Amino acid sequence: MQGKVALVTGAGTGIGRGVALALAARGVHVAINYHSSEEGARTTLEQVQAQGVRGLLVRADVSVAKQVRDMVDEVLQTFGRLDILVNNSAAQLNLGLADYDEAGYDRVMGVNLRGYFLCTQAAIAPMKRQGGGRIVYISSVHGKRPTDFDVVYAITKGGIKMLARESAIELGKYGITVNVIEPGAVHVGEKSGKPRPIVPAQAVSNESRRRGLRKFPLGRVGTPADIGHIVCFLADDASEFITGAAIRADGGSMLL
Repeated sequence: MQGKVALVTGAGTGIGRGVALALAARGVHVAINYHSSEEGARTTLEQVQAQGVRGLLVRADVSVAKQVRDMVDEVLQTFGRLDILVNNSAAQLNLGLADYDEAGYDRVMGVNLRGYFLCTQAAIAPMKRQGGGRIVYISSVHGKRPTDFDVVYAITKGGIKMLARESAIELGKYGITVNVIEPGAVHVGEKSGKPRPIVPAQAVSNESRRRGLRKFPLGRVGTPADIGHIVCFLADDASEFITGAAIRADGGSMLL
């Protein structure tokens, strides 16, 4: 993937930062999208550039079509191409069914579902010109399993899977693959964005270990780096025969 260009939405913190750093570690130039977390995005940029690749900050609300088009145009003007799109931006209000108002509903649906749709649309033309590309959607295990903490969030995650499947069918003839990652619980603390293959057992507190063993067969929750490594696999040429697929990354928690 050396020298390729990726756009990662919602890369100022958490999973998005972990994805950006994992790609940068493999020689990918990274455009870092953010909306409100400018300070976090600048930290991500510094860490990306420390890997010896180019980085770019692009502010945009992914639920607004013009801002998405302008964002992709800026990436193309800076790097000349777009090889990898990682749709990661998410809004989660943690409200019950009766507690949502229209504004809250529209915001979560706008970021989590319309944002993925708009970013995918904007990436099609440059990827077609290049003869292919990789699109990865960050979803959630709640696209598979109902949740009792945010009904609208769960709706969007279910919709993301069908958007990916339909997009995979339509875009396959252009050499563009579209796949989904469904994380379970992911620790997004300050240090969790560091690229690493696994969290050493000694790095997990006794209490976290006890809780992890009860809920996760692997004995821990995920890290942004765990998700980043899977993104890198799906973005690599070695995965060109995989499209429309969903990879669950939850430490085995849905088995319990």
